[in-house]
Amino acid sequence: MGVTLAYDTWGEGPRTLLALHGFTGSGASFEHLKPLLGRSVRVVTVDLPGHGRTPLPDKTGRDGFLETVDAVIRLARELGGPVDLLGYSQGARLALAAAVSAPESFGRLIMESGSPGLHRRQERSERREADAKLAGFIRARGVDAFVDRWESLPLFEGLRRLPAPQMAALRERRQACTAEGLAGALECMGLGVQPDYWPSLHRQRLPTLLLTGADDAKFTNLARRMAAELPVVWRHAFAGSAHAPHLEAPEEYVREVLSFLQTPWYEAPNFEPVILAREAAHS
Repeated sequence: MGVTLAYDTWGEGPRTLLALHGFTGSGASFEHLKPLLGRSVRVVTVDLPGHGRTPLPDKTGRDGFLETVDAVIRLARELGGPVDLLGYSQGARLALAAAVSAPESFGRLIMESGSPGLHRRQERSERREADAKLAGFIRARGVDAFVDRWESLPLFEGLRRLPAPQMAALRERRQACTAEGLAGALECMGLGVQPDYWPSLHRQRLPTLLLTGADDAKFTNLARRMAAELPVVWRHAFAGSAHAPHLEAPEEYVREVLSFLQTPWYEAPNFEPVILAREAAHS
């Protein structure tokens, strides 16, 4: 049957939103959005494999990635789908994979700071090697040493501007992970083992919202490229935010999410691909 995802549910509303966190996170990564989102949407937050209460998949590498995708699809069906799907970073990659694999199980797709994968085989090989080295570092040095290294990455510069209590809570969540969980997650959900979904984007007809921080040039450029491939897409880059707008600009983030989810959508019988792009002035 494969891995089973642990999850929690909060909020109320006519739509169910399945939320997938990023690497080093857990379902608790979205709890700060409860006061802003909980009155409008029923939110299901999962612990991805190797994080929180969910064990690692039975399989490793690409097979482990696909086993995790199957677990997301299975949970959506158990929730009485189609459900809306939101993913951040690692979670955004899994969300796209699930939407491509089983579009009938989902209503709308929200990707925050996500990627369809690496297009070249050599890039994937190099990334697998890098992730393997990082996994070895985690096993050898432990979670605290890894978190120090992880939080120093330029990618998370925006998070270093968070108020001290929020930064402390984020660090505590990261330190609650286990070394084997994080190392194993790199080996089965890392970018290097993920299939390349770029060729599938033009067939992904779920209404899709791409969210990035305008200060995160890499992922904002990726979102632009994805928007050129997806048939029905909205895009927004948050001014003054970097890789994690859901933490850096939560109120604006929730406004974008709810506006997208509450916008009526009707697919005409003779469907013609359309691109609807929205972005902040500084994207």
